[in-house]
Amino acid sequence: MAENRPPITSRQQTLQQQRANHAWKAICEVENSPSQCRKEYGSLVRGLPAMIQRDGLGPVLAFLNAKAKDVKVSAHRLAFTHVGTWVYAHLTGNREKQAPDVMQWLMELDSVAYRRATSEAQAYLLWLKRFAEAKGWSDENAVQS
Repeated sequence: MAENRPPITSRQQTLQQQRANHAWKAICEVENSPSQCRKEYGSLVRGLPAMIQRDGLGPVLAFLNAKAKDVKVSAHRLAFTHVGTWVYAHLTGNREKQAPDVMQWLMELDSVAYRRATSEAQAYLLWLKRFAEAKGWSDENAVQS
């Protein structure tokens, strides 16, 4: 007689679901932005994994933060907030809506934790990229760095 047990899910699946859920909420937030911002955001999140690979997580977040200061609502500000908030919340377990000071926190990490933060940012960005592509947000002429 077969028992009706729910399938066993791994921690990795649960983490992937958490990433996807957070990324989807981020995409829904971007959806309320002007059309140009959505296109720029799509192009930006598509290029961020390569930028992180090339330059590192800290410099890329610093770049996004610097670009975000120019205007109130920008793709750079949204990307900084989305990636920074997710990485901070995941590594610290602190699920606040906005991380206190992601840049300061990131610079205080030891090398092992910094690599974990970088890996988590890359994994999270896969979901942001997928969802942005699904929405059709891209601007082939957008400057990324």
